Amino acid sequence: MDGARLTARLLVQAGLRLCAERGIPAVVVRSGDPDAGAICVKVNQRDQGCSVMVQAHGVDGRTVWLSATGDQPVDEREADDVLARHRARDPDLWVLEVEDRGGYNPFVALTS
Repeated sequence: MDGARLTARLLVQAGLRLCAERGIPAVVVRSGDPDAGAICVKVNQRDQGCSVMVQAHGVDGRTVWLSATGDQPVDEREADDVLARHRARDPDLWVLEVEDRGGYNPFVALTS
C-alpha cells in the first residue's frame, strides 16, 4: 500500500472479525490511539503458555510481527509483565488477547 494506511482501530476490528470467523476467542484488553496506535497481541495458548507479538516495520517498510517474549511461550504472568512495560512506554498502544492453542495471530494475514 503506497501512502495509504489503515487506522489502528480498523486493523483491530478486522483482527477481531478474523478471529470470530474462525471461532477463536479474542478481546481488546486495551484501546489505544484510534488512528495511529501501535498494536500488541497476546496469544494465549492455554497450558502451552503465552506469546506477546509486537508490531514493527521491516527494512522494506512492511509490517512484521516480532515476539517480545522470545522463541518459546512464557507463563501468563511474564507475558502480562512484558505488556505492562510496553504500555508504560507507549500510552497509545492497543492490546488484543487471542486465545488459541495453535498460536494464531490475525494480523499476520492482514499485514502481509
